[in-house]
Amino acid sequence: MLSVLRVHLPSEIPVVGCEITPYVLLRRPDNSISNDDVPESAPLDGYYMRYRWYRIQSDKKVAMCSVHPTELATLQCLGCLKSKIHVSKSYHCSSKCFADAWQHHRALHDRASNSVNETGVEEEELFGRFSGGSAVMSTGISGSTSRAGTPSPSNGSVPSYPVSVSERNGGETWFEVGRSRTYTPTTDDIGNTLKFECIAVNVESSKPVGTPSSIMTSRVIPAPCPIPRRMIEVSGADVLGHLESDGRAASFGTFTVLSYNILADLYATSDSYSYCPSWALSWPYRRQNLLREIIGYHADIICLQEVQSNHFEEFFSPELDKHGYQALYKKKTIEVYNGNSNSLDGCATFFRRDRFSHVKKYEVEFNKAAQSLTDAVIPANQKKVALSRLIKDNIALIAVLEDKFSNHVADSPGSRQLLCVANTHVNVPQELTDVKLWQVHTLLKGLEKIAVSADIPMLVCGDFNSVPGRHVHLLRLHPFFAPHALLAMGKVDQLHPDLAVDPLGILRPASKLNHQLPLVSAYSSFARMISVGPSLEQQRRRMDSTTNEPLFTNCSRDFIGTRDYIFYTADSLSVESLLELLDEESLRKDTALPSPEWSSDHIALLAEFRCKPRIRR
Repeated sequence: MLSVLRVHLPSEIPVVGCEITPYVLLRRPDNSISNDDVPESAPLDGYYMRYRWYRIQSDKKVAMCSVHPTELATLQCLGCLKSKIHVSKSYHCSSKCFADAWQHHRALHDRASNSVNETGVEEEELFGRFSGGSAVMSTGISGSTSRAGTPSPSNGSVPSYPVSVSERNGGETWFEVGRSRTYTPTTDDIGNTLKFECIAVNVESSKPVGTPSSIMTSRVIPAPCPIPRRMIEVSGADVLGHLESDGRAASFGTFTVLSYNILADLYATSDSYSYCPSWALSWPYRRQNLLREIIGYHADIICLQEVQSNHFEEFFSPELDKHGYQALYKKKTIEVYNGNSNSLDGCATFFRRDRFSHVKKYEVEFNKAAQSLTDAVIPANQKKVALSRLIKDNIALIAVLEDKFSNHVADSPGSRQLLCVANTHVNVPQELTDVKLWQVHTLLKGLEKIAVSADIPMLVCGDFNSVPGRHVHLLRLHPFFAPHALLAMGKVDQLHPDLAVDPLGILRPASKLNHQLPLVSAYSSFARMISVGPSLEQQRRRMDSTTNEPLFTNCSRDFIGTRDYIFYTADSLSVESLLELLDEESLRKDTALPSPEWSSDHIALLAEFRCKPRIRR
């Protein structure tokens, strides 16, 4: 007979829009134990599993704090009500909580007012809330009106809310809200607890067998929603601008590129990020929050790092496919990694099918390059030691794309506009500066070969684990660590202190550490802008004036600095606009990243580019 041995939830806090998949351990008729489902469509020896979800709604309704969503609200921002901001964002658990969030509220009020005046679109949509009805709010707090909503279709075949009352007990009412193993909370569930119930059912009699197994959740909380990041125009800051005789930029077609290290689940441990609430660190929550953020940027090309292979196949690829993206993926190699190969991370590149077509894909495995290097220059008795230092399982994914609209350009009819996009994660321990520099140099020399053969614009995106810091050595100031210097300057100073760490001799002679690609960091455009405005000045304050890079792209409790970049070939591309940077103060209210609002320890970088007329390199 089929029976339930154990039921538990992946997270104690249910969040609006984040699917809940309980772990249900079953004993099968053959006495084997498995957590595989036995649906009605595929019964096992005459039995199947039946599931029910209930919302347990108290007669005394409650409101939850918008900043600390596990805490009950005690006061409300009336400015949010006047600005017609979704009521769930107006609540706070204490006067200190409200005071700390006041600047956030002012920004919400201003932006919501401007957006509604210009477009008439409700703020709930503008600020990326998950779909569903409104929150269940306390009748004792002003401005709490509730609209009828409907559960997500993924919650099974359930009558539209409100449904018939399943049970009343001591001032509580149970509403059936789902009939599948999984359930996605809606805004109607906010402030209420949920109950999951499962039981084996006999196929012939359609009657349940035994007593149902059930488990209760904590109160459902709204999904935290940060203020959307804006695009800031920087056109005119180009370092190699080409102008027509009338002063207009001779170029065509803009496109946007996103680069984002999303923090793989295998690295998102409570030991490393103990300051992040467990529900916000759980993958079911983070994947939905990351997807919402990524989709909200509407990028034409998306370069993600730290994407686990199982998450790519089961989640990101199918979900982004729904939004019109084609996917490419390269998993890291496994010489060093000793865990489950299905959870090994890698790089994923997505592009809009309606904008680009895929021409060619190159996969760079630095382990293979290390093997070739040691065969060529390392004595046989030292190869084992050399390989143990060089092999780090890192990869790069290079895609050549074709712009589908390039044939429509008036000044170059019939021409093909190709674009080369490199996506990498140089994950090397900080003390192995020689290995990190060698990997970056290897990638750039490979891109050089593509550039010579195809003469196309290039983008180099990723997490390089290299900060644009400052070195003082022999009274000489070195503004960049070597990998960043090689990317941004095309060479490394032969007296650079990073070159002192080279036990294998792989960086000698130092004169070979160069490349001919005219690469420029996209975010350096903020530092080069001449025009003055409040938005630009704000971004300049978030830049390092000594390096022309952001003050940080990675912010954890123990580290803050820039490790992520979007480099472009300045002779063929120009930067039109950039996604605004975040300020450290706003992130430190949650200690660091990741947080309930931002689900990675890195921030996303997004740049809009314009292609220039071809100038043969």
